[in-house]
Amino acid sequence: MSVQESTFHGFANPVDPSPAELRTWAYNPDSVPLASMPPDWDLLVSGDRLVMTLFDLAMDPTCPARRFALHCLYIYAADGIRTNFRAHPRRRFRKLVDQAERNGDEMMRTWAHNSRVLLSRPELFVYREWCEGGLVREGRRL
Repeated sequence: MSVQESTFHGFANPVDPSPAELRTWAYNPDSVPLASMPPDWDLLVSGDRLVMTLFDLAMDPTCPARRFALHCLYIYAADGIRTNFRAHPRRRFRKLVDQAERNGDEMMRTWAHNSRVLLSRPELFVYREWCEGGLVREGRRL
């Protein structure tokens, strides 16, 4: 049985979900609605521990929670860049951007492009766009 086919019954600890729980939820997002999650859950899960899972989910066009995962990648990128990579390793960030450029579809290439633009021009950071989902909703390039 694949992750996509399994039934999700909730997080053991929603504030600190495991990669497997996040992946299972992402393919069954109606099982635990985002509105029922802790405040700022997107900010809580957008760290190093889950970034590879979020990246895999955002790369999968069939994932029902793909836009949420992409939103979390925008948070991750902005957090790393704005802290001069004290919050997240620069090497991991660059690896994700490179992989999105090479293997991603238009959504992921747009995230990679926007991340590179912010890296070169951090003054373009706007909280609403990077941390509240504006760039995901608009799907635009900076």
